[in-house]
Amino acid sequence: AIKSIDFSGRVAYRPPSLERGHKAALLVLRLSLETERQARGLRRSLRFRSIAAKKPAARILRVMSRAEHGNKTMFAVIKTGGKQYKVAADNQITVMSLPGEAGERIVFDEVLALFDGATHRVGAPRVTGASVVGEIVEQTRGPKVIAFKKRRRKNSKRKRGHRQDLTIVRVTEILTGAAAEAAHGGEPRDSLAGPVAL
Repeated sequence: AIKSIDFSGRVAYRPPSLERGHKAALLVLRLSLETERQARGLRRSLRFRSIAAKKPAARILRVMSRAEHGNKTMFAVIKTGGKQYKVAADNQITVMSLPGEAGERIVFDEVLALFDGATHRVGAPRVTGASVVGEIVEQTRGPKVIAFKKRRRKNSKRKRGHRQDLTIVRVTEILTGAAAEAAHGGEPRDSLAGPVAL
């Protein structure tokens, strides 16, 4: 335990867990200016330290995540196949089956939210003038799912297998404004249509 003397002359007790949390906070602020690799190592050490002092370390991890958010990478939230995906450039996502062969270019128009590095834009329901361009990597199928049904004492059972058709897409770029219109070749877009293969 560390004792500190205040101005009135009394000796005040400071718990060691608070001291650890304070030192870790100073480390985070200092290392937020250094590289991602060093920050990752700090996060590992903070997780280990959180066993001894849970709450201060948890607070530091939250501060750390806020500091990492300062990288300002552009991302978008798109909707396809009834699901939503958060994507950035060079991400690879697995979506419900889309028409097209491997290597074809595909454009997602249903952009629900967009962060361009400076501002957040949330659509109502879509962000106008924004689209996400991707390239089909491969057409594949998901793992086999067995649907087995049995009615006991009735000599009745049913077994069916299912493999979902999937498409793996690599996001190449996120376009806004005139660039998004140019991605369609200047043709008018139907906002209710799904992804367009080009």
